[in-house]
Order: sequence, then C-alpha cells, then structure tokens
Amino acid sequence: MQARMQSRSEPGFRDFDLPGVAPSRQKRSHQTTLALLRAGADMLRRRNLAELSIEALCTEVGVTVGAFYSRFESKEAYFNALMALAARDGEQRLGHIRPPSADTSLDKLCHVIVGGVIGWMRDHEGVLRAALQHDDTRPDKWTPFKALAQATTARATPLLLPAMGKGRKAAKTRAIAFGFQVVLGTLVNAILNDPGPLSLSSKEMESRLAGCLLLLLQAEAGQSTPR
Repeated sequence: MQARMQSRSEPGFRDFDLPGVAPSRQKRSHQTTLALLRAGADMLRRRNLAELSIEALCTEVGVTVGAFYSRFESKEAYFNALMALAARDGEQRLGHIRPPSADTSLDKLCHVIVGGVIGWMRDHEGVLRAALQHDDTRPDKWTPFKALAQATTARATPLLLPAMGKGRKAAKTRAIAFGFQVVLGTLVNAILNDPGPLSLSSKEMESRLAGCLLLLLQAEAGQSTPR
C-alpha cells in the first residue's frame, strides 16, 4: 500500500524563499531564520497571534529584536511565512501520495488518507488556528489552505473511486467531495474550538473520521440508480 501522506521531522521548514523574508546567504543566518520560524510555530500552539510578541519570540530563540527585523519585514510578513510554509508542506505531502495496489480496500484507503490529513494538521496546528482566527478580518490569508483542501480532495478522488466499484462516477465523485467536506469541517472545528469529545491529538479522531468517510462512500457505492 503506497497511498500515504508522509510526515517530516522539520515540516515545511527547508529551502524557504518567501516574500517579506530576507534571503539567508550564510548558514548561520539561515539557521537563525529557521529557529525563529520553528519557535513561532511552537508558541502559536499555546497562544494566539495577538499574544505572540516579537520580544518573547526573540528571547525564546536567543537573538535580538533587530535580528528578527533584519529577516522579516514585519510581524505580518513573519506570519505569512509560517502560513506559506505550512501550505507548502501540505502540497509536498500530496505529491508523495502514490496510487495504491488494485486490491487495496476502501477501508484502508480512507484510514490512510484521513490519517495523512490529520498528521499535517497536527504538525501545523498553531499556525492553522491563527489563520482561522484571522479569516474574518483577513479572508485572503486563509486562501492557500482552502486551495490545499480542494487539492487534497482532487488528489484523493482517483484513489478512492476504483475501490467504490464501477458506474455512477459523477455521483461517487460528489460523495467523495462531501465526505472530505465533513472530515475537514470537523478538523477545523477541533482546531478552532476543540468542543470535544475528541481533540485533534486523539488517536480516536483518526479512526472515527476515517470510519465516517468510509460509511459515506459505502452508502453511495451501494446505490444502484442515480438519486
């Protein structure tokens, strides 16, 4: 089974070249920029963007505020870089998905794909939450993640369709799209509100959501005539 979204030890933080970020020409400078990005992503897991002060970030990394502004034009540029890196990591993981073998079950496919999506969201939870919290005031900032969600659905569809049997391709494609709307909507709510009973970190979240997607697709696959 080769359909998997691979996790990375340093998700999205390699080889960055982003607007508003000064390029690092020396290894040490590159490492400082990397350390600032890592620290900010980690700090956003515990606080919102407004609470993330540049001074606290620099203290965490052990650099001066001047060193921060020599690399990032502003706090907004810094956050834009974090979002771009998270989106880039998601795109790279999509590119690593390979077609499964012909005998891979729909159950297995649902668990692998949903597990991959959740793994990416866990790696970037703080950045995703901050982006969601700013969606109303800066709707353009969430656009890369909306596009990534659409790309995930598009990439998963040809993997899932063969396991749903022949015929009624349009109806099954729509069922897959709705299934991902349910999965992603649940995960966004978990990131933003954490209403329970399951959190993003829960292993049960993976099995429950994969099971929901499976049931939706099985129900559609079992239909003999168009609705």
